[in-house]
Amino acid sequence: MFVPEQPDVNWRNPEVRRAMLDVVRFWLDRGADGFRLDVFNMYFKDTQFRENPRKFGLRAFDRQHHIYDCDQPEMIPLLQELRGVLDSYPDRYAIGETFISSREKIVKYSGEGKLHAAFNFEFTHSKFDPAQYVKYILDWETLYAEHGIWPNYVLGNHDVKRTATRHVRGEDDTRLKVLMSMLLTLRGTPYLYYGEEIGMRDISLKRSEILDPPGKKFCPLYKGRDGCRSPMQWDDSTNAGFSSTKPWLPVHPNHQARNVEAQQADPESMLNFTRSLIQLRREHTALVRGNFTLLTEKPKDALAYTRETPEQSILVALNFKNRMASVENIPAGNWNILFSTHQKVQSTVSLSTETTQLAPYEVLILEST
Repeated sequence: MFVPEQPDVNWRNPEVRRAMLDVVRFWLDRGADGFRLDVFNMYFKDTQFRENPRKFGLRAFDRQHHIYDCDQPEMIPLLQELRGVLDSYPDRYAIGETFISSREKIVKYSGEGKLHAAFNFEFTHSKFDPAQYVKYILDWETLYAEHGIWPNYVLGNHDVKRTATRHVRGEDDTRLKVLMSMLLTLRGTPYLYYGEEIGMRDISLKRSEILDPPGKKFCPLYKGRDGCRSPMQWDDSTNAGFSSTKPWLPVHPNHQARNVEAQQADPESMLNFTRSLIQLRREHTALVRGNFTLLTEKPKDALAYTRETPEQSILVALNFKNRMASVENIPAGNWNILFSTHQKVQSTVSLSTETTQLAPYEVLILEST
């Protein structure tokens, strides 16, 4: 469940806090698995209502050092109360969207007695470059090693251009499959923004059609976030099956071909690719709880790592380039192919050298025999 920021709510008022926690219990009693808290560390403002110090920036928001409108000391007791409610129900969870995210804030707000997790959105700002992803992955791994903070990863959300719009030209989903494979095989909890499972693209809007307030104000320098918020594309009917009436934003023109119904029938579709990876993850404990070992610390073309438990060793190799790529430091031995975009699954490969060749944009997931 999505819990938005409510800047007009006085969270310091005990009655307000009790009412908020009663709302949490209301949804938990009805089976909600948990909550995603929107910019949660802005729930409290400075008690003296002091103005933030000024700095250079284009927007009024950017012309402030955000000291007095977020990260107030009352946040920790509130999170402790919320966690107490969640812990009184079995298998419930809360993750927060950390405003101006940083390693320090993730450590501060997540862990025992606080949120189960806090987002870090670095993947959403990365180029399609394995070296950049490795940097962010190692940041999370360091947090886990030093503070026990379980990693989490996102490729996109409602505030940035869709993953496909950022990294793909046209309707080819090949690059998206590489990224989805990475997301669903790293150590940590993966999060999918709706539509990523079918490779949805941003819609294009005229200036008169923009609804997002920042887009209205700053267009054409900034067109806002409406592009990534178009209705989910369920089928090829009017409004993509999302609604029988005109939705808040228009559906993408490609919905007649790119939709859930059409992709269900296509074994090579992005939807079935994603489903297969999720199923693979469920079937192999190493992909959920296994240790993470990076094999390519300075990758240029490809990324490779292992996920291991005492009972199982899985190797993931991903080629980010539209050309053959060499992956070094691969453990020699016999491997079963669990998943591949180019090779026959359930066949066995023998790796006698420490270098393996990957086809263009190949995804290869192996299990040691």
